[in-house]
Amino acid sequence: MTSRRARWYRSLYFRIGFSFVVFVVGVVVAQSAIFSYVLARSNPFPNRSPNNLAAIVAADVGSQLAEDPDLDLEDYLAKEYGRIRFPVFVVTKDGRAAANVSATNLPPTMRRSVDAMLSGVDVRRSGREALLEGGAPIVMAPIQVAGELRGMVVMPPPNGAASPVIRDVSRLLSFPGNLLLIVATIMVAAIVFEPARRRLKALEQATERLGAGDLATRASEHGGDEIARVAGAFNRMASDLAARDDALRMSDRLRRQMLADISHELKTPLTTMRGYIETLRMEGMSTDPAARQRYLATIERETLRLDRIVKDLLDLARLEQGGVTLDVRLFAIRRVFDHVIARHEFDAEARRVSIDAAVTDDADQVLGDPHRIEQVVENLVANALRHTPDRGSIELRAESANGAIVISVADSGTGVPSEQLPYVFDRFYKVDEARTNGSGGSGLGLSIAKAIVERHGGTIGLASQPGRTVFTITLPQTLDGSAYSTSANL
Repeated sequence: MTSRRARWYRSLYFRIGFSFVVFVVGVVVAQSAIFSYVLARSNPFPNRSPNNLAAIVAADVGSQLAEDPDLDLEDYLAKEYGRIRFPVFVVTKDGRAAANVSATNLPPTMRRSVDAMLSGVDVRRSGREALLEGGAPIVMAPIQVAGELRGMVVMPPPNGAASPVIRDVSRLLSFPGNLLLIVATIMVAAIVFEPARRRLKALEQATERLGAGDLATRASEHGGDEIARVAGAFNRMASDLAARDDALRMSDRLRRQMLADISHELKTPLTTMRGYIETLRMEGMSTDPAARQRYLATIERETLRLDRIVKDLLDLARLEQGGVTLDVRLFAIRRVFDHVIARHEFDAEARRVSIDAAVTDDADQVLGDPHRIEQVVENLVANALRHTPDRGSIELRAESANGAIVISVADSGTGVPSEQLPYVFDRFYKVDEARTNGSGGSGLGLSIAKAIVERHGGTIGLASQPGRTVFTITLPQTLDGSAYSTSANL
């Protein structure tokens, strides 16, 4: 079973945290790129060490002096090495001094040391001058022309406080870096939070539509993060509300239909009774004793019919609401059949309808409420007798199958049309009145039978075709070791 919990890598919180990390790394990389770019611009030889760079400059200047001894060193250094942001000095033996950076002079101590070296004095051995400036070594390279020392290339140690490279990088990273940070923050906020904001807005709009009564609205469940789970919960809630609304509407329709059916069923006997009573009370109307007795008998019959309808309604309401307690015990289903057959024996003989019963040996003892089961069989047999033509037959049968008792009531009537089969257990539903032989029932018998069977945990079904209609009742026999009494009179 797939877990409804979103995987960690699809979590909204994980995506926000991951995006933040990516954003920080991106800013660091961008600043590193800017720093590298500034260094590349400040040093045209980024892969060269200071000693190699000094040697390159010395060889280049030496070749130029060989061609032109009067070379303008200041102009040449500014032209060729002006891109180097730290100072590179050239001091010649004839006393000229130049630098690649304008308005930059070699410190006096360094100048004296260089002049001494050009004069052939080893200042390091003599100890007269120091070649160290602030504890950092000076990088020098000799300029030779035709094997003769003609000058020196001097690169002083960098001074962090005054280094133009550091100053340039600081300037570049102060404003552009902060600007990049602001722009990147805005972009990350738009990229990370805008989809979540849009999805939450869609969920809010779906909630408003649902609150306005649109039960068909659904939220998008795209993705597997927390928002998708909330949308899924919202959709399930909306589906439940829609189902409950449909159930309430159906219940209301059934209630209205039931009230209409009850009104109709009660109105018929009441109208008949009222008519005969008004006839008997009419002044000046003389009726012979036989007619008067017939009117009174009709009133009595309709009164009993009205009483039966009311009792059936009360019985059905109690069964469906669980207000009836079943007296579950073991009883003989054969005796139930015998009682029902005896009750309808006179009507059956008058119409020459045969009623037969058969019970297999393994189905004789049934677990249930004997009086309620007899009521079910009674309703089914009465229904079958109403719909069976003269000289027809009714069969009652009980057998055991798969740990349950199967009771069937079959008749040889014309059958129930297939389009009416789903409705035969509804309240007050009656099949074509032409098939009732003028003895129409209340339309509640099958509803009561279904309610009783379901209270026993069983099922009732109907199969019908022209010439044969069979009601089948399945009662589970859950003998779990509990002590059940046996019916004394069944």
